[in-house]
Amino acid sequence: MFTPARTRGFLRATAAAAALSSVLLTAACGASDDGDRDAKATAAAPAGFPVTIDNCGEKTTYDKPPSRVVTIHQHPAELMLALGLKDRMVGTAFPDSAVLPSLKEDYEAIPELAEKEPSFERVLDAEPDLVYGGYGSAFAEKEGRSREAFADAGIDTYLNREYCGKRRVTMKDTYDEIRTIGTIFGVPDRADKLVADLEGRVGRAAAEVGAEPEVPVFVYDSGDKAAFTAGGKSLGTELIRLAGGKNVFADLDDVFGDVSWEQVVERRPEVIAIYDYAGAGSVEQKKRFLLSQSALADVPAIRNKRFVVLPLTATLVGIRSAYAVDDLARGLHPASFR
Repeated sequence: MFTPARTRGFLRATAAAAALSSVLLTAACGASDDGDRDAKATAAAPAGFPVTIDNCGEKTTYDKPPSRVVTIHQHPAELMLALGLKDRMVGTAFPDSAVLPSLKEDYEAIPELAEKEPSFERVLDAEPDLVYGGYGSAFAEKEGRSREAFADAGIDTYLNREYCGKRRVTMKDTYDEIRTIGTIFGVPDRADKLVADLEGRVGRAAAEVGAEPEVPVFVYDSGDKAAFTAGGKSLGTELIRLAGGKNVFADLDDVFGDVSWEQVVERRPEVIAIYDYAGAGSVEQKKRFLLSQSALADVPAIRNKRFVVLPLTATLVGIRSAYAVDDLARGLHPASFR
């Protein structure tokens, strides 16, 4: 196994050898061969390439679509599979929840490198030409997985746009993410078709509840001393709005944050959306905890036991968010779907 330093040294040595070979071949074959090689290279370039992508302020030029991709976190993997890019994937990591049934077989056919984020060395073992990260932690510098470290190893990186900076995330980000990945892999038509399908799902659900009054919703991610919830900059807030609800903590100026239980009581949510993901307790554990808190007894959602469950992956910039709008709408306004 190569260490990062040895890998970089190996790549530099390989590059130097390739450059020397090129010089020797040029001297031996002459200018006419140069023209032949240039013509062949031009002919071999796929349509639409090269293409330059600005991702979180880092510009990368792709001369051709990546062919060996490692995805870190589940939502990038599902997005690629939904675009029919299984044959480009050589590794996944860190599944958050059950995979969409339509993608399950393909997902399980791809090697899982780690239950959480894989080490830098483990990623290198898969010999990727691109690493696609879902959360910012995919490229954690303190874990040796910085984007710079991958660049030094000759590997391109792409980070889900949700983690490019602290700003409000919307469904447009989801559609833009899909189209950008479609551009990188040379399948823009597939991306447009997928976006149209997801837009249709959202539009149909929103139309069903458009005339209904907004339902106050509290998002419960986790926490006991305080409640960790979705703030106004989260995609979850927009999903709730599209589904005919209102996040009672939409004024929280962050993607996620802690609020007191007293605040939850004051805002009187009528429905609680529970985020479901591995490592944070089961949905049933979360429900039992909420129902057991005497301080919450008069909260309408607790009194009426009105819960909607969303996989965490459905609240992120990926293909699940459109499905989440429909699930939420049915939970908030069940009479509209009878």
